[in-house]
Amino acid sequence: MDLNAVRTFVAAADAGQFQEAAAELSITQQAVSKRIATLEKYLDVRLFARTARGIQLTVDGQAFLPHARELLRVADRADASVRPGRRVLRVDVVARRVVTAVLLQDFHRMHPDIELDIVTLDADLDTAIAAVEAGTIDATFHAVPPQQHLPTAISTARVIDEPHQLLVGPRHPLANARAVTPAQLAGHRIWMPGLPARGEVADYYAELTTTFGFTIDVLGPVFAKEALLDEIADSSDLATLIGERSRYLWPDNYDLRRIPLRNPTPVYPMSIIWRDDNPHPALTELRDHLHTRRGDAPDTEVWIPKWTQRSPRATATFS
Repeated sequence: MDLNAVRTFVAAADAGQFQEAAAELSITQQAVSKRIATLEKYLDVRLFARTARGIQLTVDGQAFLPHARELLRVADRADASVRPGRRVLRVDVVARRVVTAVLLQDFHRMHPDIELDIVTLDADLDTAIAAVEAGTIDATFHAVPPQQHLPTAISTARVIDEPHQLLVGPRHPLANARAVTPAQLAGHRIWMPGLPARGEVADYYAELTTTFGFTIDVLGPVFAKEALLDEIADSSDLATLIGERSRYLWPDNYDLRRIPLRNPTPVYPMSIIWRDDNPHPALTELRDHLHTRRGDAPDTEVWIPKWTQRSPRATATFS
């Protein structure tokens, strides 16, 4: 079925005259008549009857009109689902409570007209890059080491430097500290059940603990984050590491303390990953938004793992 003919039929039915429908569609009246005749031939019915005042829908035309409108609505939705600038921008935020999700929500507040589809792929770096290359998603976020193989069409830009904090309960020995150094974590039980055994996250924490001489306990069943917070709140020795802008909610009676790590501040560097030839205009707006909100480095020395360092940005490494 010719959708142009269907669109012309609806315009004519609404206008009541072929001449007005032609003006609305910016075509000639002869073209309107031809399209309607083609549609009537396809359907094998008469859709309009001519009257002294113009045209009037026949019984068949009245029956077809609501279906014609629905056909056009479906066609418009199908077109919008794939057309750059009209379809939603699909972004993998990795996890919904970490800094990437926070920044995407901030972007949405500033650009409410841009439709977003926020997903969590739960994928390693290679899989995430493959998803971007295949067009499954428009962008994702990961720590990208300089030696990482990138397909020709893929680009990355470091846009997030996420400082770490120590999270403890009110009875923990460090509960009243205004800040602690990474070296002070030695001898304390840093509990992170479910920490990946491989990939960029595992590599980050492996170098962090080796550099500053503390260990991370990954044992135990992995329940929801709420269960972890419950255990830490009731413990005098458990602690965990979280991102500065990670969003976790807990009851007031937990009295959990977020303690900054300083001298140096461990920073997890994350890059946005996208296809160079992706024409979606919102993707450029998102990258610009993240770049302007990257902000200044923390007001102390920072530490990032050697395997993620790409440029002589203001960082400090310790060995």
